[in-house]
Amino acid sequence: MNLEPKIKSLALSLGFDRVGITHAAPFLRDEEAAAQRVRDGLMDGLPWYTEERVQRMNRPQLLLEDARSIISMAANYNTGPPPDTPTNSPKGKIARYAWGRDYHNVIKARLRKFTRELPDLVGHPVRTRFFVDDGPMNDRAAAERSGVGWFGKNTNILTPTHGSWVFLAQVITDLELKPDPPLKKTCGQCVRCIPACPTDAIIAPYVIDNRKCISFLTIEMRGPIPRELRPLMGDWVFGCDICQEVCPVNRKAPLGREPDFNKRHDFDAPELIPLLDLDDDAFRERFRGSPIRRAKREGLQRNVCIALGNIGDPIAIPALANTLHNSDSPLVRSHAAWALGQIAAPQAQSTLTQALKTERDPQVHAEISAALPQN
Repeated sequence: MNLEPKIKSLALSLGFDRVGITHAAPFLRDEEAAAQRVRDGLMDGLPWYTEERVQRMNRPQLLLEDARSIISMAANYNTGPPPDTPTNSPKGKIARYAWGRDYHNVIKARLRKFTRELPDLVGHPVRTRFFVDDGPMNDRAAAERSGVGWFGKNTNILTPTHGSWVFLAQVITDLELKPDPPLKKTCGQCVRCIPACPTDAIIAPYVIDNRKCISFLTIEMRGPIPRELRPLMGDWVFGCDICQEVCPVNRKAPLGREPDFNKRHDFDAPELIPLLDLDDDAFRERFRGSPIRRAKREGLQRNVCIALGNIGDPIAIPALANTLHNSDSPLVRSHAAWALGQIAAPQAQSTLTQALKTERDPQVHAEISAALPQN
């Protein structure tokens, strides 16, 4: 039996759902495209995403000396859509990948075992380095060139078996392995993801304006969210799945088999109002072992305020009023003011008028003024 099928069998036995192999030559096309996005300002808001990093992530030889091959893997995380459970309390939405345990921990545990067993499989020491999207490695380029999937027009990797509901991982190695050919599939004429994006973040096929993407706004962005984008974010409080939900390739994607990716607590559709009461300790405890912690308490509560404003249910007014008066974060207070302005009920307006007299932070004061009806 050739070495490549053995390697793929090992990866599949550890829980990966697709495996492909490619050579370790630079991803020159992807490097140029990513560098152009940086130059065009489309990656603004991610200060670490520089042209220097772009070069490093697209040149495997810079990541592992004597790199010869890349083993690209994909793990299915599809949990199915959230259940439709009626409630009297406003609920938000969380991207499906964050419903369970932090995938970095789950996938890295698999990769550690894979790299430990690889030398015994090939019969000699092997140099490796692995990645799960939190290091300088172009995982999507590797997945495409190895035949794991193809680039969708929403920039996600689409696999023919599991759609885009997959986590990507790579092992760079000094093994000389026979590469797999890229898939010949494409999205064809389909552009459903482009008009479906509420913020128009997909500015052209295969091009995302990071500054408009709801996933960036709710997770990576640390400051105030631009007012013109807030009404377009709907009830998403961590990430966004819209461009995946409308993708025809995902219609028949099978459910995942990994229990760690299953829903924890109410992470698919959390009740929003209680999230405004969390202090730092309660936030850490509630989201222990979850990727949601990446947004930090301040970021999540900012997002919750926006979602409550967009939902517009007056039931949220007391909680938003309490947040406006008592939150220790000017960022959260300012977005609570915006939310109250969106609800526009008399009680909300009286709360804003009262807060305008006592608020001392100039940015919050400006948000309160903007939220009040202009005469």
